[in-house]
Amino acid sequence: MIDQKKRTSFIRHLLSDINALEWMIANNKIENDVVRIGAEQEFCLVTDSWRPSKSSQEILKVIDDNHFTTELAKYNLEINLDPEELKGNCFTTVQNQLTELLTKAEHAAKKYNNNVILTGILPTIGKNELGMDYLTPRSRYQNINSITKELRGGDFELHLSGVDELSIQHDSVLFEACNTSFQMHLQIPSTDFISSYNWAQAISGPVLSVCTNSPLLLGRELWSETRIALFQQSLDTRGSSRALKERQPRVTIGNHWSSGTAADIFKNDVALYEVLLTKEITNNAMEELAAGRIPKLQALSLHNGTIYRWNRACYGVGNGKPHLRIENRYIPAGPSVIDQMANFAFWVGLMKGRPKAFDDMSSQMDFRDARANFINAARTGKDSALHWNGRQVPVPELITNELLPMAYSGLEKSGVDKQDIEKLLGIVERRTNGQTGTKWIIKNYRNLRKSLKTDDALITIAGNINANQENKNFPVHQWPMIDHGDEKKETAHLVSHIMSTRLYIINENDLAELATNVMEWKDIHHMPVENSSGELRGLLTWTHMERYKNLEAQDESLLVSQIMTKNVITVQHDTEIKQAIQLMKKLEYGCLPVMQDGHLIGIITIKDVIPFDHD
Repeated sequence: MIDQKKRTSFIRHLLSDINALEWMIANNKIENDVVRIGAEQEFCLVTDSWRPSKSSQEILKVIDDNHFTTELAKYNLEINLDPEELKGNCFTTVQNQLTELLTKAEHAAKKYNNNVILTGILPTIGKNELGMDYLTPRSRYQNINSITKELRGGDFELHLSGVDELSIQHDSVLFEACNTSFQMHLQIPSTDFISSYNWAQAISGPVLSVCTNSPLLLGRELWSETRIALFQQSLDTRGSSRALKERQPRVTIGNHWSSGTAADIFKNDVALYEVLLTKEITNNAMEELAAGRIPKLQALSLHNGTIYRWNRACYGVGNGKPHLRIENRYIPAGPSVIDQMANFAFWVGLMKGRPKAFDDMSSQMDFRDARANFINAARTGKDSALHWNGRQVPVPELITNELLPMAYSGLEKSGVDKQDIEKLLGIVERRTNGQTGTKWIIKNYRNLRKSLKTDDALITIAGNINANQENKNFPVHQWPMIDHGDEKKETAHLVSHIMSTRLYIINENDLAELATNVMEWKDIHHMPVENSSGELRGLLTWTHMERYKNLEAQDESLLVSQIMTKNVITVQHDTEIKQAIQLMKKLEYGCLPVMQDGHLIGIITIKDVIPFDHD
């Protein structure tokens, strides 16, 4: 719980910060005569078997570089790159620093037999890696988790539907940690901030559509950029009720075009969103201004950091001068360093190449069309048709014919080197008409699943992503299909890695005849039995089916509960495979149901464990 006295003090500072920002904008104190770019690189740390690591803090100590910082989960770190003035070879400079720092991280990770992977959602994250033992032990993260749960009034619920469906409850915000991004910053003059911000909103769908890289979560094929839905739901503080309430999620693209000044965007967020975190602040922002000093607006910055707009307005101070910038948060990490730099150049070029007609976005496009474009791009990527200039335009046509020329013009006007423009925008063009990261992952996942179990397929994909990323200049549109010789097998060590999760389950009050018919139709040798509350009550095996056939002539009204085994031996999701094998041998069982938090989540059979039985 937040201390009420501290909360009151913090809110006073928050209001003072808003007043100070308004004053600085009105009195031309914001730096408007230079444009800089900056970026933040989130990345995953994985073990030598390509599973999420717990070693981020140890690796961070080895790195020993202030550019690096922790993230919510122990398997993520972040790099804060130095800002560069938008001109000349700025993108090459950013790329060189990013490459140098990633190499530094890779060398440090090797000391713990870890690897670095750039990807929007690490394919090998499972339910095991979403437990509190994977939460980075910092008070900020623990406070976010406890306060968010308190505001929700209970556990978090995920409901995602794509090619597959995922519906799951979870007791922490760690689903948010599944998301890793390449966050891009562009400094904006205060005099043009609202027009630039609205334009950033308008182009979000088209830009995202050709940058998608996150189609898988927990082995399910969901959206082209699953991060968009996952991030919103994993940090949603809105509890459900019987009343029809219109409350904004903390992760959002927004619901209207902005107006006024940059200060009005911050005012809107203070009005809409409850304060989650506080801290003690000594200096009042308005008093700082009166004393001739530039305030850091600490309360406003902290509150702003708990609102996750896909395009976030930001205030900062650099070299003693206050500035405003827009942070693009929707681009995923990866698939390669050069792909990220191409995305960066494309977005910055579009921002600087905005046609005059789009200065007033409300005269050109309904915001609901911009919002729909963003959701459609997240769902179906470059296969989408997006609303633009009054018609639905296929993404390849929109990007190639309208937006790439616009981006080229914007970069050229900004004085960016022609060689860099052609190289980076050329990558976007070839990806638009070829394969994105999402396309590469899905093609390979479907192909691998023909011969591998889900876990082995995900391991194989993660390992090959890492291999392709060794060359920082290897764009995803050139990545080949995974060769079957590159398949990764037998890295599993927990029963959750090898269990079957797509189960045929029968109710204890169903007719035994139904159960035995289903087992015959689907060639199933083991069928869990649950009650109407979803609790495991028993197990049917092939032996029971054979026994029932002998009883069928005597009594056709037999229920499942009358023929099932009621004394069911189970294992937990984090049970070692070798322990499960020993248990199956000792009891002479052909299967073991797998449980987590009292719920049935899968089943393992003799067939599943044979590859791991080396005795």
